[in-house]
Amino acid sequence: MNISQQFAPPFSLIAPFFIVGVFIYLVSMVALFGFDMATISMFDTYTLSWTHLYLLGFVMMIILGASAQLVPVVLETGHFAVDLYYAIYPLLFFGTLGMVIGFLYFAILLPFGGVLVLVAFVIFIAETILTITKVQKFSFVIFCVLIANIFLFFGLIVGLIMALGYSGILNIDIVSLLKTHVYMVFVGYVGITIMGLSLVLLPMFWLSHSFSWIWVKTAVAVLSVAILLSGVSLFIGIPLIDKFIDILCVSSFFLYFIQIFIIFRTRVRHENDIYFKAMIFSFLSLLASLLLGFYHIFSPLENGTEGIFALLFLGFVGFLISGHLYKIIPFLVWYERFSPLVGKEKVPMLSDMIPEKTSNIQFWFSCFGVIFVVFAIFYSLNFVYIVGVIFLVFGAVLLFRDVLYMINIKHNSNTSHIL
Repeated sequence: MNISQQFAPPFSLIAPFFIVGVFIYLVSMVALFGFDMATISMFDTYTLSWTHLYLLGFVMMIILGASAQLVPVVLETGHFAVDLYYAIYPLLFFGTLGMVIGFLYFAILLPFGGVLVLVAFVIFIAETILTITKVQKFSFVIFCVLIANIFLFFGLIVGLIMALGYSGILNIDIVSLLKTHVYMVFVGYVGITIMGLSLVLLPMFWLSHSFSWIWVKTAVAVLSVAILLSGVSLFIGIPLIDKFIDILCVSSFFLYFIQIFIIFRTRVRHENDIYFKAMIFSFLSLLASLLLGFYHIFSPLENGTEGIFALLFLGFVGFLISGHLYKIIPFLVWYERFSPLVGKEKVPMLSDMIPEKTSNIQFWFSCFGVIFVVFAIFYSLNFVYIVGVIFLVFGAVLLFRDVLYMINIKHNSNTSHIL
């Protein structure tokens, strides 16, 4: 994989996505205090508000920022119009804010927030597709980027229709649209993006090589069929099809997990650093959620849907993102600020730019937080839940602190090494 200064956008473009995204992550962890285990529900307005805050403000914000860097690296070509990214994060931020307030207080704001979010993603999708048109040779990762963005576009359209219905402008069955919206945006876009970029990032950071991609290719194919069927089910409405879709989704992520295990087994680098720990917890959370999800399909658990999604959001996706932030940010900062000085003066090593002590404290607090919160949701234990949220908030504070530290790190000859 070629990494060229010619393809890399300026770090000043990417940094706001990371700062805003992690700040919203901190806010979303504090907002977890607003849930009551006795009344928690996927269709509650507070749940819908928090879900959009977390997914749009944190998950999507970080993915879009990382995509600004990774898309040209994967495609081995420059952006079509990289300056468009300067407009994306403000639109996404204010759109997210509008939707959160709309769900909680003023439903009429939902369409306005939804339009801002839609505009932000349309700019992102258009810029990505136009960048892809510059590519001479298509790879599987490029295919993942393309198909994920197609699912994202249609998922956003469904979401905007739902926002119009929720605000009273349209008379529609919101519940029937919700599952398709979740499948297209979270499972389709986020899921396939993770699958595709994992084949770039994990082998690069773990130095894995000589492994087959058949498992992840099959996973993407199965997942794509499931998402297409979720759109068809809008017009058919047969419960058996919905269950079949759920089985396909769980099966596809089982295949993806097998691919990750193969990459793990073939790795050359054996470092027990914060990245390795975060990836282990992330993928163990994925495995646990898949096992619970498969059981839940055939024998529904009390608060099963809420507990499984909490494990996916906070455990799998949360740790997957936080772990990569500890790799990506130091690399980008070092590449832009210190690589020109290599061989001329002392520069820090990448390991010097990661706050080891606070990152490990952050990791363990967040681990216990996820375990306590998920356990509390399944068994409706308010006290255990509050303890878990306290752990998560403390971990989020440390993550935000570490991100600011890594972004603002300056040259320090006392901790530098000659490279």
